[in-house]
Amino acid sequence: MKKIAKSPSESKTIVTDLVLPSETNSINTLFGGELLARMDRAASIAAQRHSEKVVVTASVNHVAFNNTIPLGSIVTIKAKVSRAFKTSMEVYLDVWYNDNNNWNTPIKANEAIFTFVAVDEKRKPVVIPQLKPETSEEKKRFDGALRRRQLSLVLAGKIKAEEATELKALFK
Repeated sequence: MKKIAKSPSESKTIVTDLVLPSETNSINTLFGGELLARMDRAASIAAQRHSEKVVVTASVNHVAFNNTIPLGSIVTIKAKVSRAFKTSMEVYLDVWYNDNNNWNTPIKANEAIFTFVAVDEKRKPVVIPQLKPETSEEKKRFDGALRRRQLSLVLAGKIKAEEATELKALFK
């Protein structure tokens, strides 16, 4: 029998890789698109671990390129489901790197939020387990996910601003 709720740690995915010359731009830093592709793969694995289904990327909600990643660096992408809705889930990613000048202390390069939808063999959305956050960081990301979702739905015209109760509460 499938679980009704799962822990974010059950979806935790860590992907580690090197930055090679063919993946860099003219200033010898990792292409942003290359990093996005790596993040999409890591996030999709986390989403599949949570849903136990095939998943498709529904949206890239937020990406912050805070630090460039130099050629030769070791890149580590950490992904976990931060909230599960009926058929979709938000995955939060943190990207770190170590380079030739900094082997012992990882540098945070990037963070992002992706949304995935679980689908069946006919590519129709399917219901997924809920999420039960455990740590304070997981609870903070879980709470913020509903506001982020409501904002996305308002901007897409799928709900009216008056219906976004979690967003409205921020301004009271």
